[in-house]
Amino acid sequence: MSFHHLNLTVMDDTFAVCKLDADAPIPPWATAGSHFSITRTADELSVVCRQDAVPEGVVAERGWRCLRVAGTMAFSVVGVLASLIAPLAEAGISVFALSTFDTDYLLVKEEDMTVALDALRRRGHAIK
Repeated sequence: MSFHHLNLTVMDDTFAVCKLDADAPIPPWATAGSHFSITRTADELSVVCRQDAVPEGVVAERGWRCLRVAGTMAFSVVGVLASLIAPLAEAGISVFALSTFDTDYLLVKEEDMTVALDALRRRGHAIK
């Protein structure tokens, strides 16, 4: 498999991944800030948003930093996430991945960020 060499941007905010009941309304705090993701399934409502917006008492994994793949990619581009996840898996780093119409995002725990960035750079990815 051929791997891509990608340009990544480290986003400034610290994020939380939250779990709410499947039938919960989307809370106003979930859409605070310019970057958030909301996914509803039959089992849950998942919210990824700025950590400082999440109220106490909400079930959440806190302390995530976010890497954004710079630019936009066509849907036909294959292996983008694999190019990022493989070196992180080899380094023993867990990730939470998000995709949008234009690009991909990888969330990495704050305490793993230095090791994650080193692993990605060793695979030829550029990070700003």
